[in-house]
Amino acid sequence: MPNEFVTTDYLFTFVGMVLVLGLVVQFTKGLFKKTFNDWVVRAYAFSWAIVLVLVMYWHQGLFDAAVREIAITVLLALINAVIVTMATIGGYDVLADPKAEKRK
Repeated sequence: MPNEFVTTDYLFTFVGMVLVLGLVVQFTKGLFKKTFNDWVVRAYAFSWAIVLVLVMYWHQGLFDAAVREIAITVLLALINAVIVTMATIGGYDVLADPKAEKRK
């Protein structure tokens, strides 16, 4: 049984990335939520997601390639960061208030 809560191997999975992003954003979003709208918190979550994905890609050595491959890696990082952010925000909404009714 591992003693670590989060390892790099776990962080490199989709579930690990969503969990870590959710924890980081939930503990630090109070800095922005009182002053700004919800979209700022979402942008904050995305910025953390892009940092986590880029660090993961760097750790895996995906930036040790030609310029064309690095451009593709950055594009994939942006797509993966969007997916991780959407999963994190959606997961929090479901867990925090599952019976919430959205109004326009």
